[in-house]
Amino acid sequence: MSIKNGVRDLEDGVRTDFSSTMSYGSYLELDVLLSAQHPKSTPPHHDELLFIIQHQTSELWLKLLVHELLAARGQLDADQLSPARKSLARVKHIIRTLIEQWSVLTTLTPSEYAEFRGALGSASGFQSYQYRAVEFLLGNKNEQMLAVFESDPAAHAMLSDILHSHTVYDAFLRLLARRGHDVPAEVLDRDVSAAWVEAPGLVPVFRAIYRDTAAHWELYETCEDLVDLEDAVQLWRFRHLQTVQRTIGHKRGTGGSTGVAFLRRALELTFFPELIAVRTELGG
Repeated sequence: MSIKNGVRDLEDGVRTDFSSTMSYGSYLELDVLLSAQHPKSTPPHHDELLFIIQHQTSELWLKLLVHELLAARGQLDADQLSPARKSLARVKHIIRTLIEQWSVLTTLTPSEYAEFRGALGSASGFQSYQYRAVEFLLGNKNEQMLAVFESDPAAHAMLSDILHSHTVYDAFLRLLARRGHDVPAEVLDRDVSAAWVEAPGLVPVFRAIYRDTAAHWELYETCEDLVDLEDAVQLWRFRHLQTVQRTIGHKRGTGGSTGVAFLRRALELTFFPELIAVRTELGG
């Protein structure tokens, strides 16, 4: 291979004919993916494309989050702790990517957003069924949310199934019980369709794990994985709140929510409260 007049020749083995074989574009179905951006403003506002792509890419990452959380839950059910931790590690990295994406949307000023906000109608991120699936899988369940998706049978069915299935945390606690830890029966037998409520009886279980990390190293590390996951979700929520506040102030959301006030209340939600509570009982 040589460079002549600033041009690098193609290597001899580089394929150029894709008339009868799969290409990068066909594998990724880029014709479908890149033709799915349809601004609704008239005429199309320059910044609406940013808004659409921001949310479409978020939905792709959310699809992968659901995929990995379901895998982690299944691996915990099968006592495959190491693969489950690998899935949880990937989940944390995906959420960090979603957190960083907010920095792109913050380049959209209030004046720019106001130019096309009306074209959204009642469309809102509040209606993301994949985000709701992530919340359900982590324990923040709310049957009332299903009403939002009644007009979308597939989304409603998916969420209903996850609502009535055990969470990732439930799977971990069941694994602890199978390994001889004294997980309270009322925790193991709880109604899994209900939102998680702090169970003080779990704190002694985690205290024993944290006080003898050498004997319970992988379980201890999994507990910390879950704490990392909670922190990441809270950071995502906070960046969401900041972005909305920066863009529309305290206006009501397009989907009818109170906007910033609604998002601020979400910061009070917690997935694994016992893993925070146990810290009060450790150390000096």
